[in-house]
Amino acid sequence: MPPRPVPHDAYAGLVSRLAALLTDVALVTVAALAVSTLPSVAWEQVVLRAEPGWLIAASAAAAALLPAAYFTTCWWLTGQTAGGLLFGVAVQHRDAHGVTFVQAAARAVVGLLLAPLWMIGMIGVLWDDRRRAWHDRLFRTVVRYVGRR
Repeated sequence: MPPRPVPHDAYAGLVSRLAALLTDVALVTVAALAVSTLPSVAWEQVVLRAEPGWLIAASAAAAALLPAAYFTTCWWLTGQTAGGLLFGVAVQHRDAHGVTFVQAAARAVVGLLLAPLWMIGMIGVLWDDRRRAWHDRLFRTVVRYVGRR
């Protein structure tokens, strides 16, 4: 017996996806700011002198890698970021199973490096039968509402 088709409204729409993304951007921005500044502040308070160059460089590197690590890890392990949890959406493979680590990492890195193109590609959600953005087609993913059939 062939699988039942998934109804169109089971796939996340543009507003839900953008709201989840904006939530994640705010969260990652605050976290990256904390990672880049707090070690230096703590160093100055504890050691009572200016922070060393290696600490500044390490903090900046960690803050730069944080967004890619966040999106990759969340999509790979659960399909959901904090924004996805809040708005009830999850990234899945187009065949309705979890995405692989490579899919999650590629989706995250391309999305971060080509953010303007990523946002333009979101218009694909408006006319695709599974509400896929252009990057969903590229990475063979869909974004579905969690808990809906």
